[in-house]
Amino acid sequence: MKIGIPVLDELLGDVPRGKTVTYLIDPEVEGDVFPLQTLYENLENGNSCALIVSSMSPEIIKNRFREFGWDIEKDSFSIVDAYSAYVGASSEEKYFVKNPADLKELDRVITRAIEENDLIVFNSLSTIIDISGEDVIEFVNGWNKYAMLNDAVIVYGFTSWPYAQEVLEKIKELSNTVISVGGIHHRVVLGHYYGILKSDWKEVKNKAVLFKLLRPGGVRAYIPKILVTGPFNSGKTTFVHSISTKAVSVDRLGTTVALDHGHVDYKGFSIDIFGTPGQERFNPVLKILGGEALGVIVVVDSTKPEDFPRAKEMLAETTRFGLPYVIAANKQDIDGCLSPEEIKRKMNLPDDAVVVPMSARSKEGVYDVLDALLNLLIGG
Repeated sequence: MKIGIPVLDELLGDVPRGKTVTYLIDPEVEGDVFPLQTLYENLENGNSCALIVSSMSPEIIKNRFREFGWDIEKDSFSIVDAYSAYVGASSEEKYFVKNPADLKELDRVITRAIEENDLIVFNSLSTIIDISGEDVIEFVNGWNKYAMLNDAVIVYGFTSWPYAQEVLEKIKELSNTVISVGGIHHRVVLGHYYGILKSDWKEVKNKAVLFKLLRPGGVRAYIPKILVTGPFNSGKTTFVHSISTKAVSVDRLGTTVALDHGHVDYKGFSIDIFGTPGQERFNPVLKILGGEALGVIVVVDSTKPEDFPRAKEMLAETTRFGLPYVIAANKQDIDGCLSPEEIKRKMNLPDDAVVVPMSARSKEGVYDVLDALLNLLIGG
């Protein structure tokens, strides 16, 4: 099984059979997409998946999948309808809970779904608690044990409304992995993040990841600023344009006099890229931009070692806050260019510095540069 969320798959690896995952969701965040994306990713991988719907009608939840461009019209997908009867409607779904407030009937239907599927996803465990009371928690314990016996995985979407603290603690205690989905607040919600609160099958660092929701697309890890800098005429603008889904520049006589700005959707990441001008008169800008970036790519011309001192100066200006960086050794397709090892030696870089060969004009190696920086960001 997969988590199906960028970065989390890298950190947690495969989800072992018999385990449970809980998304603990801030009420102010559109976090219901997380369990749905986990279901879709595993459905695409050939697993049989059941979605327990308790907070909205099956048709609305199907439209929710369509909103993000996810095709769930497969024989291996089914819905446990624990909503329709609550509003007095009938249901044509494979699993139907005729009285959602009756915990024994709910348990009987969910147990059957666990027996017959690889993955069981609750779109809103909190809604079930609201309808049926806190006694649901004891049934959660039973469902988890039954999933272990049947080699199934359970994923809970749980909105952390102001329940009693012991309810929240019990939910976390019963889960093998808990992923927090929250908002960054300053009077209003300024951004959104997710992070791993605990996991019992993989030791992970406490790490928060910013995210965006794309329609279509779903959850994307969000990097608001990667800075691309380097000496004049090293190929920064060409690099930004070659790697970006969309990019703009301000040129004067063919030379960038303002920031290049690019955006790229890559391997589950949504990334904004900013390229700086290379002239020394823009040095004050480098300090400001470096303080706001999450990582730095320094583009150097592999055929012009005389510019390396300037590149080293720009590296120092932009990474003085300890930012991870990668050196992009451009123009590797030109005869006489220096190798990455020679560039590292001539720039007197640390042994662990990453220098990646590329050609911005032909696009060869440009994504290797981005991969190298993403590896530093994820691992750091």
